[in-house]
Amino acid sequence: MSTEQEHPKKAFGWAARDSSGVLSPFNFSRREMGEKDVTFKVAYCGICHSDLHLIKNELESTEWGASTYPLVPGHEIVGVVTEVGSKVEKFKVGDKVGVGCMVGSCHSCDNCANNLENYCPRWIPTFGGKYHDGTTTYGGYSDIMVADEHFVVNIPDNLPLDGAAPLLCAGITTYSPLRYFGLDKPGMHVGVAGLGGLGHVAVKFAKAMGVKVTVISTSPGKEEEAIKHLHADSFLVSRDEDQMQAAMGTMDGIIDTVSANHPLLPYIDLLKSHGKLVMVGAPEKRPELPVFPLLMGRKIVAGSCVGGMKETQEMIDFAAKHNVTADIEVIPIDYVNTAMERLAKTDVRYRFVIDIGNTLKPSS
Repeated sequence: MSTEQEHPKKAFGWAARDSSGVLSPFNFSRREMGEKDVTFKVAYCGICHSDLHLIKNELESTEWGASTYPLVPGHEIVGVVTEVGSKVEKFKVGDKVGVGCMVGSCHSCDNCANNLENYCPRWIPTFGGKYHDGTTTYGGYSDIMVADEHFVVNIPDNLPLDGAAPLLCAGITTYSPLRYFGLDKPGMHVGVAGLGGLGHVAVKFAKAMGVKVTVISTSPGKEEEAIKHLHADSFLVSRDEDQMQAAMGTMDGIIDTVSANHPLLPYIDLLKSHGKLVMVGAPEKRPELPVFPLLMGRKIVAGSCVGGMKETQEMIDFAAKHNVTADIEVIPIDYVNTAMERLAKTDVRYRFVIDIGNTLKPSS
């Protein structure tokens, strides 16, 4: 069945009105549904750390720019299709789907031509941006979502929707660099710096690829979790000079998920010659980059930001095949402000997911 809406769709969600970051119920309209659009009922939405930054306008001085209010966060969105436009080819009513960090791009630049919409200069974020028609983009802390089918992924039936939601951000953020930088070969030794929302998924994907994984953390208390629960092969306390010294020159690459300010040299020293340190966290201050250790070993420090739509679907299919899901704490929508407070203290293991379908009720 194909239908098209001639008018904007009424929607309900929770929004921040100002930089206090407090979220409260919010009625709004989704943009008009076009012939290539998919509408779906949101079941779950993960809470990313960037949601917290953006509702508080903490990224104003970065490339993200100033937040605009009212702001409905959420870019780890999953649900079930309720309507499709007349020219939609990939989806039908009843399909399980997801939307991640972006809902649009120019479709004409080299990056778009090479399935790298995430690096398009005119990419459109899922929330807090402006769509092609000038309307504001609103995220997944809401009852319904409308998106161009190009930016919608299929969620296989064997992948639980709640555990799959964070993969649309945390999952692709770590999967993409493992693939692109060739750190996905069985027998390789890869470090994962930081064991949080990104880090725990990085460990799961690397292990599913057959890679030897060492978790690198400032917190000795996370060793049991890393080894026994996530099945990492080893654990390094980055503040323990003896441990770090013993591990020097042993890793083919490191996925650095740490968003706090931290020195890079200790990680660079862990790399073998030709090793790669890939930054996927976003520290507030620019780190110092020691050049000489890079020269003496042809080492690389690189960055990576989510992935294109083709690779995002590949990641979801890989996750379904290998039973990779995020470790989550499911919460009702009215707990979201408390969840934000806990997230600011890193008091979550490892991702909050809002049960939108069962707990978001329209206001009177």
